[in-house]
Order: sequence, then structure tokens, then C-alpha cells
Amino acid sequence: MKIGFIGLGVMGRPMAGHLIAAGHEVYLNRVKEASQHLAEAGGKPLETARQVAEASEIVILMLPDTPDVEAVLFGEVGVAQGLSAGKLVIDMSSISPVATKAFASRIGELGAAYVDAPVSGGEVGAKAASLTIMVGANPSDFERARPLFELMGKNITLVGEVGAGQTAKVANQIIVGLTIEAVAEGLAFAKAAGADPAKVRQALMGGFAASRILEVHGERMINGTFDPGFRVRLHRKDIGLAVNAATSLELSLPHTASLQQMMNKALAEGLGDMDHSALFQMLDQG
Repeated sequence: MKIGFIGLGVMGRPMAGHLIAAGHEVYLNRVKEASQHLAEAGGKPLETARQVAEASEIVILMLPDTPDVEAVLFGEVGVAQGLSAGKLVIDMSSISPVATKAFASRIGELGAAYVDAPVSGGEVGAKAASLTIMVGANPSDFERARPLFELMGKNITLVGEVGAGQTAKVANQIIVGLTIEAVAEGLAFAKAAGADPAKVRQALMGGFAASRILEVHGERMINGTFDPGFRVRLHRKDIGLAVNAATSLELSLPHTASLQQMMNKALAEGLGDMDHSALFQMLDQG
């Protein structure tokens, strides 16, 4: 298939690489030094998002935030200008569910289809093609996109109509963020009380507190290794989406709101580009 891939960051690079390795004709935008290997592997760099859309049957976006997606889709030389009837846009970024529905409506007016498919699993999952992919789409568009999803992920779920994928991702980020905070508080307590946090973690991994976050991020916290992974600033962005959506729904999410403030403090202290497990560092420092 002819596939466009826009957004060659930490996650996007390996995701695009899997599509190229599978033999698809992949058109790339914004190829820089870090993504040059994709061109060497057979990816085809193009100057603008419009050119990528013109050349492709399906265009995939993997961008940082809602304004980035809007600019790439509807900017002066954006994807929308290169679309024609029958093409498909798949947004795998993590953005606002409300904006997603609006973007899908505008793309639909051009005769193209729209799927939102945010992912979870971080850089490790992207490299291993083991991402969890949460999809909002009509069933026929989902089936059209599924073979591509299967090259990038393992746990692929059609959650509902367009926007439902982003809603699931926001819920995921709430749970992940609060669990990281809980693990950080538990290990900080253990350390302050004079216990060996590594031994405490080992003990807890055999009980009801066991979790993937305690396993992976608990080890990061103990070792002080906070290279991203998934940056605090990006997780803070997702928690902001949750808080804003809760406000519009007149829903109380008190611990999510406190997590947002904790992440704001982390950015103020210069931890924004560290892995989100670095929330432990603020607690450990008092």
C-alpha cells in the first residue's frame, strides 16, 4: 500500500520503520538526521504534508499535541489539501477527543475517512511492535486500517466511533499517571522509613500491589534512571486533556487534578524532559 507517515519522533520513527520493513511504500515528511535511516531503508521523503497526502492512500499522523495535528491537517500545505475521495487519515497522536471529532467532520467533508488510534506502550512498545492501540472508527474503516495496526501493535481494540479511541487514551493516562504517583509515594515512604526500597519493591511484586508500573518504573525510581521513555511534559499534556474534559462533563476527578499540579511542579523544577517515573525524584527530595 501507499502510506504517508507524518511525525517521526521517538515513537513515530520505529512505527514508520515497521511499515517500511513490511514492504509498504511509505512517504515521509520532516525527515531529519534522527530519521534519515528510514529514507535509507526505503522510505520516500517529501517536502510537505500535502505532497504526502497526494501520494498516499492512507495517511498516518503521530504528533505531540492537538495544535500540531490541526496544523498538519489544515495548514497552508497540509494533509487536507492533498486528500481526495476514498483516502483515509489515521491519527495515532494523543489529543483532545472533542477536537478529534471536529477534525474528522472536516476531513469527511472532503470525501475521506478518519480514524483516531492513539497508542500506549512507549518507545519500548513502538520498537517491539507491541503497542496497545485504542481505536475510534466506523467498523469498515477499522478493518481497512487493521493490517497496518497489526504491524505496529498487539492489543488492538475498536472502542467505538471516532473520538472513542482518544477517550480511552485519556483514561489510560489517568490510570498510568496515578499509579506512577502511588508507586513513587510508596517507595519514597519506604526509603524515608529506613527500609531498602529495592527489597520493598521485591516484596510487593509478590502481592496485590504488583503491577507493570511497579515492575518497570519502580526499578527506574530505585536506580535513578530517568531517561525517557515517556516524558513528563507529554504526560502532563494528556492529564491536562483529562482535567479539561472533566470540566466540560461537570465531572469531579480530584486526584487527576492533584496529579496535574504535581506534574506542573515537575516541569517548574526542570524535569519535563525526563521519564514520567521521575515524579519520584520530587518526593525523594522532599
